[in-house]
Amino acid sequence: MSQHPTLSQRGKAAATNAMRVDLELYYQALENPYHPQENPSGAIPMNMAENHLGWELLKAKMEQISAEQTIPDWVASYGDPAGVLSFRESVCNYFNHFLQPEKGLDAARLACSAGATGVIEMTSFLLANSGDTAVIPAPSYPVYTADLQVFSGIQRFDLTDDLSIAALATAKSTIETSGSQFKLLILTQPNNPSGKIYNPETLGILSDWCIANRIHLIVNEIYALSLLDITHPAIQEDYQDTYPFQTFLSIIEHKKSPYLHFWYSFSKDLGISGFRIGTLYSHNDELIQGYRNVGLSHCISNHTQWLLQEVLKDVDFMEKFIAHGQEALTENYIAIVMSLKKLRIPYTPSRGSLFVWLNLSEFLSENSTSGEEKLWLEIFEKTGILLTPTNGFGHLEKGWFRMVISSQTLLAIKEAMKRLAAFVESKRINI
Repeated sequence: MSQHPTLSQRGKAAATNAMRVDLELYYQALENPYHPQENPSGAIPMNMAENHLGWELLKAKMEQISAEQTIPDWVASYGDPAGVLSFRESVCNYFNHFLQPEKGLDAARLACSAGATGVIEMTSFLLANSGDTAVIPAPSYPVYTADLQVFSGIQRFDLTDDLSIAALATAKSTIETSGSQFKLLILTQPNNPSGKIYNPETLGILSDWCIANRIHLIVNEIYALSLLDITHPAIQEDYQDTYPFQTFLSIIEHKKSPYLHFWYSFSKDLGISGFRIGTLYSHNDELIQGYRNVGLSHCISNHTQWLLQEVLKDVDFMEKFIAHGQEALTENYIAIVMSLKKLRIPYTPSRGSLFVWLNLSEFLSENSTSGEEKLWLEIFEKTGILLTPTNGFGHLEKGWFRMVISSQTLLAIKEAMKRLAAFVESKRINI
């Protein structure tokens, strides 16, 4: 008898493939969390991309709104599957104020879904056919693979060469030779995991190439406001390229092409991944209409939309909240990279995001994927530090690991680096 006689082929795949390979260890770590007094030897999970640096502020604001305001009647009814208009207007105002595109955004061009995954699924489903290919510069977010594949059947192609027109043309030829079509180019800025941003001129050149080749360019700015203070004296020497972060929305509004799109989610900058709020902005009218027509299964709770729109209306609060988050993020980042410098561990200087991308290849028992997994497990077993496993980022050089810097207090960050230092020193003695 089949192990899963009642399931479809899709169901069998879902039942036998874990969402993330690190979830079991993550839950194990959560059952034994570090606490300086109560559990000083507890685990310190730094693998899940969550931002806990401002939740208490935001929680208090939401509680105040709930206590002082009456929930509107429209919350209990069906709404626009792409987001109720008042919510979309509040989100556009938020983008206009904090990302400052050159022109004001039109709420009619914004569509919303339950979380970043919902937006990725909907966008890829509507723009590409099953079997088409999305090109993603490496290293990049591992779960893009499932987000593109499970719902839409899109293949992922990791671009391991430096991002350039020549590299994209080569990738296009390779993909077409394999029988697929290069339909999507997906960029993330600041990048997950490296924290890099793109030169605005580069984004303009890539936009023109994609438009000319009828390839959809999507820029995911889910970490757009999780920026680091690179002028801080402790880290400023790490940065040679000083061009500013510029939102892709400015290019979209300038070119107004149906091949240019923008993704955002409130999960990271606001630290509310459990609220499930993702957005798409595009001048592709058919895309937005299609989104509205088939998006009911991915839509956001009306109550969630109402609560967040009321938060976003308080611009003074949001300015203080964002400033607090960037200051705390920078403080955590500095504590980590200062330790890495002392330990002579290479890392990629970050401009933003919630991560440090560090190179522990010195300690690999073998230069392979299995060697990376062995080192990842050894670090957790000996230190209690749970890093993000390396499989799925698409990088070629083995030994790079992602460390989340926003899910722990500064005190826990310092404890983690103390433990990592002891691990590194022990490994070097035994090599």
